[in-house]
Amino acid sequence: MIPDVRKKKILEYMAEKDVVYISDLAEELEFSLSTIRRDLKSLEQDGDVVLLRGGAARVRSQGYDEPVVKKKLINSEAKEIIARKAAELIEDGDCIYVDSETTTAALLKYLSGKNITIVSSSTQLMDYMPIKGAKCILLGGEVRDDLESVYGALTEKMIASMYFDKAFIGANGYVEDGGVYTYDHREARKKEIVKEYAKETYLLMDTTKKNKYAFAKVFDLDECTLITELDEANSSKK
Repeated sequence: MIPDVRKKKILEYMAEKDVVYISDLAEELEFSLSTIRRDLKSLEQDGDVVLLRGGAARVRSQGYDEPVVKKKLINSEAKEIIARKAAELIEDGDCIYVDSETTTAALLKYLSGKNITIVSSSTQLMDYMPIKGAKCILLGGEVRDDLESVYGALTEKMIASMYFDKAFIGANGYVEDGGVYTYDHREARKKEIVKEYAKETYLLMDTTKKNKYAFAKVFDLDECTLITELDEANSSKK
C-alpha cells in the first residue's frame, strides 16, 4: 500500500480519538509496527500529529481549524455519502448555496446535468467548472487560502442580496439539543446570514463531529436539517 493511502487511513482512525497507541493502530489497520512508526513520524513532520512518549500519538485538531488539504483526507468516505444524499435533494430550477467546508464542496461533483444556479463561498468551485447545466457564481470577499474560503463584509453583503431555495452548510462540530459550531467567527457570521436568506438549510457533517464544540456558535441545530452518513440522520426544521 502506498504511503499516502496508509497515512489517510491512520488519520481517519485517529479522527475520533485524542490519543492512540501504535500497537492499536497496527492491529486495527493491519500494518507492521515499523510501518506505523514511520508513517506517524511523517505525519508529525507534516503537522498532522504529535508523537507522545510510550508509543502514542495525538491528532492536532483541538482549538483550530485544519487546512482543507488535510481535512480532505479525514473521513473521506463519509463525506462522499453525505454529498450524494444532499445532491438527491436538489431539483431543477433551484438556486443553491454551497458552503466552503470540505463536505459541502464534495457536493459539487454530483451536480452535473442539473438545471440550477450554484452560489458558493468555496474557491474549490473553480476546480469543478464548468458544471453542465448549472450557472455558477463564486462570491467575492477576503480569501482564506488554507480553508479555500471567502468571507468578510463584502461576502456578507453579496449573500444578503440573494435568496436560496436550499443552502448546504458545513461546520466543525454540533451538539444534540444544542448548537452548531465553527472555529472562525467570520465564518460563523457568514453561515448565519446564509441561513437567514435560505428557504431550507441543510447541515452536512459526519458523525465524528457530533458533540464537539468550537470557538464560535453558528446557530441552533434545530434551525436546520442535519445530514450525516448514517441512515438514521438527525433532522429538525426551523
